[in-house]
Amino acid sequence: MREGKLERVTKETSIQVRLDLDGPGKAEVRTGIGFFDHMLTAMAVHGNFDLSLQASGDLHVDGHHTVEDCGIVLGKALAIALEDKSGLCRYGSFWLPMDDALAMAAVDVSGRPFLHFNADFRNERIGEFETCLTREFFQAFAFNAGITLHLNVLYGENDHHRCEAIFKAAGHALEAAVKKNTTGEVLSTKGVLA
Repeated sequence: MREGKLERVTKETSIQVRLDLDGPGKAEVRTGIGFFDHMLTAMAVHGNFDLSLQASGDLHVDGHHTVEDCGIVLGKALAIALEDKSGLCRYGSFWLPMDDALAMAAVDVSGRPFLHFNADFRNERIGEFETCLTREFFQAFAFNAGITLHLNVLYGENDHHRCEAIFKAAGHALEAAVKKNTTGEVLSTKGVLA
């Protein structure tokens, strides 16, 4: 079982996560930010991995610490689940249409953290979720997971659709990247992913 469990407690947040990459896509997410819960659930369902994430944070300040710290903890859980990178397909990409919006995600489970994020939002918020935190989440997630992640929204009028397309595309791309390859070998000319 490829599973990552982690608990992180700071003065700003308390987060517990369990990630199972081989699950059927069940999600139980509670962060105190409804739209963010919806996005993490969508990412898990479309990535076909099980996710249990419980977070409490200083939402009386704003959502920044909670969202960023969820990215940190979820990224570290992914790194734990993928400690042995042998036998992975390594790369995954996905185009996802969501009504008026079109997003693309590409992943390399390389051990080298990087994020390219190309998405603009027209509104400051979707529900209680600050749209600028979308990038903050994925930055924390990619860097703590040790993956290269490219996310692009090509177009779309509705911010809910644009944001949801990003999370769903990321889930699909991750699913493809963490699948087992046919050889069981590390997919690298170096013989190692780091």
